[in-house]
Formats: sequence, C-alpha cells, structure tokens
Amino acid sequence: MTVTGSAQQIRTVDDIIDTRAVTTLFQPLVDLDRREPVGYEALSRGPAGTPWQAPMALFEAAREIGRAAELDWICRVRAYQAALAAGLDDSMTLFVNIEPMALRTPCPDDLFPVTVAAQGRLRVVTEITERAIGDDPSALLSTAAACRAIGWGVAFDDVGSDPASLALMPLVRPDVVKLDMGLLHNPHRAEVAHVVNAAIAYAERTGAVILAEGIETEEHLEMARTMGATLGQGLLFGAPAPLPSPPSVCSDGVPLLSPDGVGPVSVPPRTPFEIVAATRPVLQTTKARLAPISRFLESKARDEVEPPVLLACFQEARFFTPAVAQRFAETAGTAAFVAVLGVGLDERPATGVRGARLSEDDPLRGEWNVIVVGPYFSAALTARDLGTGGSEPERRFEYALTHDRELVLEAARALMHWISPSEAA
Repeated sequence: MTVTGSAQQIRTVDDIIDTRAVTTLFQPLVDLDRREPVGYEALSRGPAGTPWQAPMALFEAAREIGRAAELDWICRVRAYQAALAAGLDDSMTLFVNIEPMALRTPCPDDLFPVTVAAQGRLRVVTEITERAIGDDPSALLSTAAACRAIGWGVAFDDVGSDPASLALMPLVRPDVVKLDMGLLHNPHRAEVAHVVNAAIAYAERTGAVILAEGIETEEHLEMARTMGATLGQGLLFGAPAPLPSPPSVCSDGVPLLSPDGVGPVSVPPRTPFEIVAATRPVLQTTKARLAPISRFLESKARDEVEPPVLLACFQEARFFTPAVAQRFAETAGTAAFVAVLGVGLDERPATGVRGARLSEDDPLRGEWNVIVVGPYFSAALTARDLGTGGSEPERRFEYALTHDRELVLEAARALMHWISPSEAA
C-alpha cells in the first residue's frame, strides 16, 4: 500500500481517503507495577495542516460523504503497516480501534495484503465500544469471534463513560476492560463505585485485565490501582508518538482469554430455547402461568443503578400489544439495550426499543423468550409454543428457566445474531 498526497494537494476528505493519507501515532500501554511498556494503542491522524488532522473531524467529514467505513479500514491498516515496518515484537500488543459502521464492510483490495501480513506477525487487540452493540449486535459478535479465531484479542473501550456498558460487556467477553479516563479524573462521582465494582467482578469471573486510561499524575496512578487496573496509559507514561527504534520488547505481555469461552455462533444459530433446554429441565404450562414469570424478569430490567440488557421474542407482532410496548418503552428509558423480535415487528416498535422482523418460517417464531443480563443479575425464560390452540391464556408451552450466568449469556449472544444493523447506524 502506498500513500501519496500533501496538505497542498489535499482539498477534500475524498482526497485523503483516495490517497490513503492517514498517519498513525502510538501511545504506550504499561504494566503499572513495572512501569514498562507491554503494548501501544494506535491513534490515527489526518494530514497536518488540513481541517481534518484531528481524528474526530476526519471521521465526521467521512460520515457526511458515506465513506467512514473505508476510512476506518485505512486507519487500521496504516497502524498495522507502521507496526510491521518498525518491527514491533510479537511480545508487544497493538491496540487498534474499530468503528461500528465498518463491521460489515470488507477490506478494500489494496489494503488486504497488509491485513494478511498483520495476522501472521502482529499481536493485536481490537477495541470496540458499547455503541457497536447497539448499532449492529450480530456483526460485532461475529467480528469478536473472528478476532479470537486468528489469535487476536478484544478490548471493551470507554467503560464507565456510560453505565450501560457494564451490562453489554459480558456479551462480548473482552480480554481487556478499558476504564474511561473520566473515572480517574472525577473519582468521587456516585456512579464510579458501581462501574469499578462491576469491572472488577467481571475481571474476577473471567480472568480479563483492567486497563485505566488518562493516567497523567502519580495520584491518577494510585487511583487506577485502587480501581483494579494492572495496565494503564496516559501522559505520565508517554504522549502519542511514532514507535521507538528499536522497538520495545516485554517479558510478560497483555494476557488474552481462552477463545473457548465465546466461540463462533453456529450457523444457523441455535435458538435460546434449544440452548437452555439442552441442559435444564423442560416443563409444560399455559401462557397465563408463564406471564407472571415474564413480567418479573421484565421488572428486573428496570434497574436504574445497574442498567441491564433486555431481549425478548414475541412470536408475532400482535403479541407485542400497546400495553407491552409501553412497558418496554419505559424500560428502554434506563436499560443498556432493549430489543424485541417477532414476525411483522418494525425496526422501532416502541420508543428506545430495537426491533427485528422474523420471517414466517423462522425457528424463533415458535418461541417466547425473555432474557435479562445485568452486571450481576442474569436470567432467561425460554419457551416454545406446543401449537395446542385454544384460548389465548390457555395456549400451552414447553419451557426452561435458568439463572446460570454463562448459559444466559450464551442464549443472549445467540439471540443477538438475529438483530440486523440499525438503519441509523
């Protein structure tokens, strides 16, 4: 891949994208005990001397012309190229951001050779945010699985900037939890303790590591340790700059989780009922008797302090009644993410609620599922219509209920693969 163009030649954002005129700086990530680099975060910049040198301005302009996904690929590949050219040792981990809109966009042909070379020679952690789950859940989970399949890792970025990220985090099962710099810089806010406790609990359950961003002073460093961080980045350890020559080497790098915890979802994915019923008792009852269980789980999704994820299947749009839509809209006002699936449902069936339209022959059409995942609470009611007919309250279902967190997460991940990209994404 070649890069051409200068500030004088570049007149538009199209020029930047066409000439691949993006550069990469690298900020060190350090082990907080040894204060030694264990990796770098790649930070992209537009051409100096143009209005698009700052990455936010560059991406905003690219979105306006519909080329943000291509720009994202350029930024990632330029980071790989710079790391390869500098001879970055595979003991060092390269952190690279990915924008949600690029998840379903294939790599441009001219950038592909560098991507292949990076897969064979670099140790990469792909950084994503909770916004990617809201925009395109299916593609995000597929991307995370693809990263793990080639030995790369996943980081959940900006944890704490929005309390919703805490519930979404276990669905991705990141190797690295990156605490937002606002936690260090404003540690006395009431919500900070909730964020820190949830991050530590997740790290304790999974073996993930916590990285604190924005460490600029010794006081920030001490606070980062208090928050459970073992890795950090910030001006105290170095500003963004070109990679050092010769590049650093570390003896104890960033650990990655075993890929066994979240493997690729089967195609077609198993339904939540199939997942839960495979290991839990299956009982039979009527819709009227299942309804209180369903409403109880819905109520657990209204925790304003620890906002959870709520996913539900309603078989058909007619079962998502105005009263139900009102309840789900109220839940969406505080929840991390709320989605409903059914035949005939719109993409926005209620305020703040994501919808997914099922086909007439979709296996989910026969299921009634309510899944709640929070930082601590998790549960799944999975039921399958037995097709017995009769009055609505007396319709019979076979069902399985679980509070086993890993089983609930497996069912939730599978269900999210049915949710297509948002038109607003």
